[in-house]
Amino acid sequence: MSEFLGEWQGWRDAREARLRDPHGWLAITAIHWLTDTPQGFDDVPGEWCSDEHGATVTLGPDEALAAGSTLLTEGVHRLGPLDDVGLSVTFGDAVAQVADREGRTIVRPRHPDSPNLRAYRGTPCYAPDPVWVVPARYEPYRTADGDAVGEVVFDHAGSEHRLVAWGEDDGSLWILFRDATSGITTYPANRQLLTAPPSPDGLVHLDFNRAFNMPCAYTEFATCPLPPVANTLPFAVEAGEQVPTTTASGLTSG
Repeated sequence: MSEFLGEWQGWRDAREARLRDPHGWLAITAIHWLTDTPQGFDDVPGEWCSDEHGATVTLGPDEALAAGSTLLTEGVHRLGPLDDVGLSVTFGDAVAQVADREGRTIVRPRHPDSPNLRAYRGTPCYAPDPVWVVPARYEPYRTADGDAVGEVVFDHAGSEHRLVAWGEDDGSLWILFRDATSGITTYPANRQLLTAPPSPDGLVHLDFNRAFNMPCAYTEFATCPLPPVANTLPFAVEAGEQVPTTTASGLTSG
């Protein structure tokens, strides 16, 4: 039991450190959707526009951005091609992500002094309990169903339940789910869960103690997917992260 609690606390501490990262999700100050008309923004240098090839930023005489080891100064600079991860540009103690979102280009600045980060007071969790480490069986799809790779099947209170899963590069599984706590003690839209890669015979463990919030629980400037209807569990998963705490009137809804 002490090993279980120690490992969970290590996960919890690392998770909280990531949330408090000065360039993490809570540091985002806006999500700017670019068009073909140049626009200036208060939280990032330059005037920005986009086309099918990526983004273009025009910097004035007193403006600069660093893109990796390249310093961009006064003039016109093209950034692209872009994917959904995109690239980062830095300025002062801030950073901005420039990325593609289904054919549209975004610029998303992150500032260490953002109001959300200053207001954040932590994410409460249910007390860890080994009963919420649930054995499951992984059933891969014979053919891909979009990005989903299969389903995990497990028993709770004598009933079988299934959750659609997505595959990670290392063979682990990623699951989005809702349950009877959603919108009450946990974030309404969904929570997420990562598993270790299934064993050769398909065994996988769902550790709901490590169920954690999506970025949209912390900022309105995130673009988060929603779980399929099939991933709504009919019982309360009283494990994992709850609704974040803030000194503001509320963080945001997803």
